[in-house]
Amino acid sequence: MSWESLPDRFLDPRELRSLVDDIADRPELWSHQVAFGANGEARHYASLYRDSYVDVWLICWRPEDDTGWHDHDVSSGALRVVDGTLKESNPRIGGEHRETLVRTGDTLSFGPEHIHRVNGHAETSVSIHAYSPPLWRLGQYTISDDGVMRRSSVSYADELRQEPQEALV
Repeated sequence: MSWESLPDRFLDPRELRSLVDDIADRPELWSHQVAFGANGEARHYASLYRDSYVDVWLICWRPEDDTGWHDHDVSSGALRVVDGTLKESNPRIGGEHRETLVRTGDTLSFGPEHIHRVNGHAETSVSIHAYSPPLWRLGQYTISDDGVMRRSSVSYADELRQEPQEALV
């Protein structure tokens, strides 16, 4: 599936996986957007495509880049690592969080119920992400000093970053 042949409807996680795999195999669509910020700057991301049903992003990561715990509200998603390694973590209450290394060539997809955090795990990493419906809102999770977990709804344009109180123990 390529964005030139996208159907006029929302895509499911399997279709989003196919889309990011196709785009990843066509670096002429995204390689000119690869860039890495200096220390202290946010991770670099670029919108590659957006319509009423799907949006596609290129994200460039350094080890210090971390999304913090979040969900994608009503959107399903997929990501493909095209260079480097990312670490995806899924929260577990009362146990160790599940951590998965997503390496060059690996793809993962998920539904809107998926809560995770993603961070760079190599010196530099590059990934392609697709969401359907297009991202408008995200849920960002924090833990207060007294241990209460809260979800805040944020605009997709807001940078998701780890806050010191977000340890999710």
